[in-house]
Amino acid sequence: MKYYAIIVAGGSGNRMQTETPKQFLLLKNLPVLMHTIKAFAQSDTQPKILLVLNKEQQAYWRRLCEEFNFRIPHEIIDGGIERFYSVKNAVDYIKEESFVAIHDAVRPLVTKTLIDHCFRQAEENGNAIASVKSSDSVRMLRNNQSSALNRDEIYLVQTPQTFSLRTLKTAYEQEFSTRFTDDASVVESLHEEIHIVEGERNNIKITYPIDLELAELLLKK
Repeated sequence: MKYYAIIVAGGSGNRMQTETPKQFLLLKNLPVLMHTIKAFAQSDTQPKILLVLNKEQQAYWRRLCEEFNFRIPHEIIDGGIERFYSVKNAVDYIKEESFVAIHDAVRPLVTKTLIDHCFRQAEENGNAIASVKSSDSVRMLRNNQSSALNRDEIYLVQTPQTFSLRTLKTAYEQEFSTRFTDDASVVESLHEEIHIVEGERNNIKITYPIDLELAELLLKK
């Protein structure tokens, strides 16, 4: 079986209070995105890596690769105006039967163990969505009224989210909808059952400055 990893890197630096997109910020003296790609390159499944990047950022990324002597093979795919279209561009690029892991570029602490587990579970069940149980109490706000939810039934979704290519091809033929918050929601709209696998607490998403500081601490361990 063939394996692919789609690394989606379309974010800006707005919430990081910096003009530099989050995926290019330095984490332990290496751009965040390079840590992410390295994790997939070191996994046992050895997926072919597709990096989805806005056209305006591609030249800068190539300069970073030269500066840091980053030689891990990967293909660059043009990003779209929404994450949905970025993933669709990468899915359309893949022609051979395969399983595909889709991962946020700014989750650099993902482990090879989780990557390989998601691929194995996707082969067994058709898809595998890394998620962790909520450790906090959860409330829902609707029409200015809040109500408690059972946190034992709440999962916080991560990436990788791994699917058969056949499923992704069908799912991304749909029209874009604002209801699509991740790849699982795109696939679920086809009435496909979504299979949750246990994610990792350290698999954090770099969104705010404190996230970068936390990632530095976790890497030091």
